[in-house]
Amino acid sequence: MTETQNVSARGVFFYLDRLVDPGSRIDVTLTFPPHVTLTDPVRVRFAARVIRVESPLPSARVGVAAMIEEYEFLKSSPNEDLVASVVWQQWKTPQP
Repeated sequence: MTETQNVSARGVFFYLDRLVDPGSRIDVTLTFPPHVTLTDPVRVRFAARVIRVESPLPSARVGVAAMIEEYEFLKSSPNEDLVASVVWQQWKTPQP
């Protein structure tokens, strides 16, 4: 679990406590709270591809930028903060 730094329609930037390889495929679930949606909390699950990893400083978290490839809206639970649950798996691009 981590907090996101930046979210847009096409990508997300967040911090992790471990390295992730560029090109890795990740599955992320975000909950947008009422102060962001101006209504009820909204949960979104999406698949993304890591496009950039920022080198951490000693004992610092790793910055990860990922491009969203597909998404779906989920049923929300009350009182959730803007958090991301991140699971990654190595993603291999097809060879030409």
